[in-house]
Amino acid sequence: MIEITCNDRLGKKVRVKCNPDDTIGDLKKLIAAQTGTKYDKIVLKKWYTIFKDSIKLSDYEIHDGMNLELYYQ
Repeated sequence: MIEITCNDRLGKKVRVKCNPDDTIGDLKKLIAAQTGTKYDKIVLKKWYTIFKDSIKLSDYEIHDGMNLELYYQ
C-alpha cells in the first residue's frame, strides 16, 4: 500500500492510499471520490508528463510519498 499526494495548486490537497499495481484510472477514481469531481475530468501530471489511464503506477515508477499535480479539464 502506497500513499500519494495530489495538489491542484488552488488550495486542494488530496492524499490517497492505493496499490502499486493499480492503474492511473483507478487512482483517478479514488481522487474523484474524495474531491467530488468526475474522474474523467481529472488530469494527473508530473512536470510535463501527462499520465495515461491504462498504465500501472509501478510502470510510471510512482512510489510511496510521491506528489502529483492535479488538473481539471
